[in-house]
Amino acid sequence: MKKVTIIVPETAVIEAVADPHYMFRAVNQFLKQKGENKLFDVEVVGLKKHIELENNLYTVNVNKTINEVDKTDLIIIPAISGDFEDAIEKNLEYIPWLIRHYENGAELASLCVGSFLLASTGLLSGKKCSSHWVSADHFRRIFPDVDLVDNTIITEENGIYSSGGANSYWALLLYLVEKYTDRDTAILAAKFFAIDIDRESQSGFIMFEGQKTHEDNEVLEVQNIIESNLKDKITVSDLADRTSIGRRSLERRFKKATNNTVLEYIQRIKIEAAKRSFEGSNKNITEVMYDVGYSDNKAFRSVFKKITGMTPIEYRSKYYKE
Repeated sequence: MKKVTIIVPETAVIEAVADPHYMFRAVNQFLKQKGENKLFDVEVVGLKKHIELENNLYTVNVNKTINEVDKTDLIIIPAISGDFEDAIEKNLEYIPWLIRHYENGAELASLCVGSFLLASTGLLSGKKCSSHWVSADHFRRIFPDVDLVDNTIITEENGIYSSGGANSYWALLLYLVEKYTDRDTAILAAKFFAIDIDRESQSGFIMFEGQKTHEDNEVLEVQNIIESNLKDKITVSDLADRTSIGRRSLERRFKKATNNTVLEYIQRIKIEAAKRSFEGSNKNITEVMYDVGYSDNKAFRSVFKKITGMTPIEYRSKYYKE
């Protein structure tokens, strides 16, 4: 029997509490229907017995408080909402508790931006982690020692799991079901919940908005030049000349400010514009390619797939509706 403990942080997202609870209970039912014993003993715990969420719209009555949990095998950390620093502050009591149970053999799994609470334990230092792409810049500012993987839906390292944004956490739940049961049960769960099994990337959902929360005004000027000249073939040397910054200095400062090289930023801005065009117009691939400054069809398709995980045709088919 595997004991699964779902914590309910203050400011938790209610769906990220209810969904894993439903998943593991459903798997128990699947096992029962196959004539097998249930595998998961699922409990919901909190800092207090009754937790109000989403401006008191929901009340979660937990099975236990954290002080009543002696031992567990897997701890689920749901997504949190609102200001992340404030949410971490409200949930500080969880941090030594999570560390203690991890050191005693429990595995930890964060769902979406539950990664912020997980990273606050220090257990992710030097490790890979997934989270919601929207909060990636914020996460990196708070936890620069964590290797945040933008595109990946699931990470696993030394008994610590994390998932990508929003409903991507279903992929992690399926992954855990398969790990603890078998492939057939995971497939059954995927069909029951109508989830794509083995989805590995959230690249197709990412909207690149440019990292502009830094305070390097000259880098901001370079970013604005790139975004205002989509059709042009811009090089790092061109940008250095236009801003009177040495090329090496520009590359170093740009990477520090945006977490992208200049070339990566140019590519991502151009591909984001291409995505918008595919979503909202009936232009063909060649027209869109020229609009965003590419003249080599093969290069455009290669960069597009690298960033989105899909070919231009696949992306248009998925998101454009006539």
